[in-house]
Amino acid sequence: MRYFFEITYDGTKYNGWQNQANALGVQQVVEETLSKLLREKISIVGSGRTDAGVHCVQQFFHADLAREIERQDLLVRLNSFLPKDIAIRAILPVISTAHARYDARERTYEYHITVRKNPLLVGRAFYFFKKCDVALMNEAAALLLGEHDFTSFSKVKTDVNHFRCTVKKALWVKRGDLLIFTVSANRFLRGMVRATVGTLLDVGSQKISLKTFQSIIKSKDRKQAGMNVPADGLYLTSVKYPRSIFLKSKEG
Repeated sequence: MRYFFEITYDGTKYNGWQNQANALGVQQVVEETLSKLLREKISIVGSGRTDAGVHCVQQFFHADLAREIERQDLLVRLNSFLPKDIAIRAILPVISTAHARYDARERTYEYHITVRKNPLLVGRAFYFFKKCDVALMNEAAALLLGEHDFTSFSKVKTDVNHFRCTVKKALWVKRGDLLIFTVSANRFLRGMVRATVGTLLDVGSQKISLKTFQSIIKSKDRKQAGMNVPADGLYLTSVKYPRSIFLKSKEG
């Protein structure tokens, strides 16, 4: 029986999502906890990878279990055994062919910047002290909308077939001392959001022009783009799937 699990976590202590030989990932912690509770070897597949230090408001993974489960009971037990910085929000039955990664239709990230030094936001937002023109950054962000080759904002060594992504939303909003960038797309490349934010900050601080920003997109050259902003300001906030993969059940 295949299930989707909705998960949220604080990425501070973890070296990203994926299992690694010499570092602790969120995936390893969840697999070990599930295997212990269900007394069988459980492997999980996530909707995507997050880098070290990146936080997650909503992500999904799928797992194949030997038998049908009482979802609410497992949910309570899982959250009792998982560490405080990882929580399961829901367990959802899905069709046998549903895939947490390949069936995802849209993913959304937020990047949080504080323009005022705040000790309470250490590990939660990037402190950027330079004055930024938010309207100008939104003009640049609008250039990202649609389908483009995002090689300029991707890590150079990455195992993908192509670098084209379709961006559906890219918007900066100011809330008090916070600057929040929200971006939604059908897929994201490794390091794409952090490099994009770094380059948009170059626009906002008037280090580069809108014309230069547009030429960076077209250049397909990572060296032309701005810095990779720190991971701890980045949040995966939403992953969307077609309704057709979810099964109805007596638990709702």
